[in-house]
Amino acid sequence: MSLATKLAEERRARLAAERLLEQKQAELHAANRKLGRHARALSEEINETRAEVATVRNENQQVKLDLSVATQKVAIAERRLWHSIRAIRDGFAVFDADGDMIAANDAWLQVFDGLEDVQPGVSYVQLLQLVTEEGIVDIGDATPADWRRMMMDRWESPSSDPVVLRLWNGVFVRLIAQRGRDGDIVCLALNITDTVRHERILRRARQKAEAANRAKSAFLANMSHEIRTPMNGVVGMTELLSDTDLNEEQRLYVDTIRHSGEALLVIINDVLDYSKIEAEKLELHPEPFDLERCIHEVVMLLQPAARDKGLELAVDYDLFMPTTYTGDPGRLRQVLTNLLGNAVKFTLTGHVLIRCVGLPVGDGTQQRIHITVEDTGIGIAGDKKDLIFGEFQQVEDDHKRKFEGTGLGLAISKRLIALMGGEMWLDSEVGVGSAFGFHVTLPVAGDLPDEVPHLRHGLRRVLVVDDIEVNRTILAKQIETLGATPVVAASGAEALAVLDDRVDLVITDHNMPGMDGMELADAIRDRGSEVPIVLLSSSSGMTENDPARRHLAGVLQRPTPRHELFGLLARIAPPNQDKNAPSAPNAVATVLAAEDNATNRLVLSKMLRGAPIDLHFAENGHEAVEKWQSLRPDLIFMDISMPGMDGTEATREIRRIEAEGSRPRTPIIAVTAHVIEDGSDDFTSVGMDGYIAKPMRRAAVLEAVAQHTPAGRAFQAERAAG
Repeated sequence: MSLATKLAEERRARLAAERLLEQKQAELHAANRKLGRHARALSEEINETRAEVATVRNENQQVKLDLSVATQKVAIAERRLWHSIRAIRDGFAVFDADGDMIAANDAWLQVFDGLEDVQPGVSYVQLLQLVTEEGIVDIGDATPADWRRMMMDRWESPSSDPVVLRLWNGVFVRLIAQRGRDGDIVCLALNITDTVRHERILRRARQKAEAANRAKSAFLANMSHEIRTPMNGVVGMTELLSDTDLNEEQRLYVDTIRHSGEALLVIINDVLDYSKIEAEKLELHPEPFDLERCIHEVVMLLQPAARDKGLELAVDYDLFMPTTYTGDPGRLRQVLTNLLGNAVKFTLTGHVLIRCVGLPVGDGTQQRIHITVEDTGIGIAGDKKDLIFGEFQQVEDDHKRKFEGTGLGLAISKRLIALMGGEMWLDSEVGVGSAFGFHVTLPVAGDLPDEVPHLRHGLRRVLVVDDIEVNRTILAKQIETLGATPVVAASGAEALAVLDDRVDLVITDHNMPGMDGMELADAIRDRGSEVPIVLLSSSSGMTENDPARRHLAGVLQRPTPRHELFGLLARIAPPNQDKNAPSAPNAVATVLAAEDNATNRLVLSKMLRGAPIDLHFAENGHEAVEKWQSLRPDLIFMDISMPGMDGTEATREIRRIEAEGSRPRTPIIAVTAHVIEDGSDDFTSVGMDGYIAKPMRRAAVLEAVAQHTPAGRAFQAERAAG
């Protein structure tokens, strides 16, 4: 190989090496640049990591600081809580799910009187064992094993009721256990010794109060008897004396005695009824009764007082209502008497109206009855409406009273209505009048009226004459309901002006200013009219001797029960009626009265004077039974309180003899002054057929005779016809 060739090859090799070197240098530069970038990124990452580490270190220090503060607060709260638990008087303990004590305060531990075993870690079972062995708890008649079993059953129950334990030293503890979600149980031992002692004091006080209440009830019952027995003589004899021939001055004295006696009886009844209500001894005695008749009886009772004051009493009884319901007629009559009596008392002029409407309830076997007593009296101020139903409350100032009364009537009435499940209300305006009302729901005892009866075909146009607007309105509404067309007139002169041949019937009030009802009847006949005339009268002075009586087709007492009105209108007859009706049969009833009080025997004999009655007396129960066996009376009036054998014992003996000998039942009517214990159920339970409260009223006695004897019914019918 030549030198030139060698040099050329070396030159080519050197150039190749240079090119390789340049290439490697380029690669090295690229690697250096990449390494630099990576170093910069790593440096930045290290810086960030250092910042994060510093942040975490700061946060960790803050957490440690916060944790330290929280730990201090928890320790303070725990210490304060535990100090509070230790300071309370009641025991506190915590047990874990296995029943081992975790902690307990001093009050809990003191119960165990320093027993070393009672400390955190002791089990509940061990505590029960120590309690029974050391006699810490009075377990009564139970055996220790039974008592511990009872306490363990309570402990294992998911929700246990509190239990009261009596400790050996007389301290009473109420033990309450509450189980938590994790199974721990918190126990509280509440010291209720003062509460138990207070309850004992209250129990003894209640027993004394009940004993005092029983003594008061017995006292009131005895006082009722002691007061009513002489009052029976006073009221009964004055009632009989008023029926005799007296001059004007004597009649004034007799009326004053009778009115004073009746006023005293009202006060006695109010006090006794209030005492019964207060003692929760008042009971209702439901029975079928005629509501409309009950209302009219109350109205008739207060008619004389209203007439003396010139007041008109009116009754608006819904024609579509039934009349027979099941309820306590005596208590309803008492409420109505209170409301109507107050209305008459506080009304100086105008009228008093009783409205009665009924609405069916459910299937129609019951009705919600609304009764309202409206008057045109002095009214009640708005600030006294809320007080008027309170005890011993009066409308007037105590020192300026014109109207007497106990202030108990409305309070008793409201409580009676509440006892019947009803409600009483009041609407009043001073100087205009008042409306007292109540509603009760009563079962219907009779058949519901399918429709209101209509007047006979010949009575299409009826002239109603009355100077009182409320009377005209009520009667016109009734006439219209009966299917006729009413024509109203406020006076006799106005009636004569509208009277023509189209009028088929005239219904006129008796007492009217200017021309009264009798004078109107004369004037109608003087005009040649033969139209039937019916007189409505609230006056007792209406007699058969009045010459104008012959013009009348009938006379009705006002206010008039609808059945009497319907009956008279259905049988309107010519004025000259045949008065030769057969008289009542000449029958005599044998009546035995058991009464130990001589005054009461005299009163009863005078009350039955003139009646077809053969009256015999017995002075005690033994004599009553003996005379009953010999006389075989039609009726017995049996006094309840008699020496030796009383009325109830005598009645039981009579009923026993009747049952054993298959004898017919003799009606027995109780006569009692113990109104605080009265009740039809009590008398029925011993075999009696009813009762009459003292003081006896002649009407009540004659009603009892009429109800139970044929002679009495004939006598009553004869008196009514006369």
